[in-house]
Amino acid sequence: MKVSTSRFGEIEVPDEDIIRFPFGILGFDNSSDYVILNDPATEPLRWLQSLQEPELAFVIIDPLRFRTEYELDLSDEDVESLELQSPEEAITYAIVVIPKNEPQKMTANLQGPIVINAARMIAKQVISTNSSHKLKHFVLDEMRDMMLARKKNEKPDLKLNRKQPPAKSHGGR
Repeated sequence: MKVSTSRFGEIEVPDEDIIRFPFGILGFDNSSDYVILNDPATEPLRWLQSLQEPELAFVIIDPLRFRTEYELDLSDEDVESLELQSPEEAITYAIVVIPKNEPQKMTANLQGPIVINAARMIAKQVISTNSSHKLKHFVLDEMRDMMLARKKNEKPDLKLNRKQPPAKSHGGR
């Protein structure tokens, strides 16, 4: 399927890559079909592009990229509406807001993440009941803190580029 977008021009979207949101995204009920676009230049950010509205695209990020302890408990209703058979089928993204003149203040919505059933390509924006999941998590601050903590706790695994001495022979005499 060929789709026109305001940011990426005309793109070809294979049917198997179309993600359906039967309930829409909060505030955007007119769009139900999306595709995730990966631009290496903006990694780890991705785009959730509407197939019905060329100008509608959300910046998204995997919350584990900046918050390693992020866990989402889905309600029975969410599991049922997403037709999830196992946790491995679920992929979670947070919608990112990037202020126009202050990109360093970008935030991610961990309170209303997008959950995708990758096996069935259906998705839903869910509401987290975890009180530590805020509407505005400062992504860059949390990524920096995570990297600093990782550096502090990790010991470098250095290997020298040397030839190993020959093995000693234990021949009998």
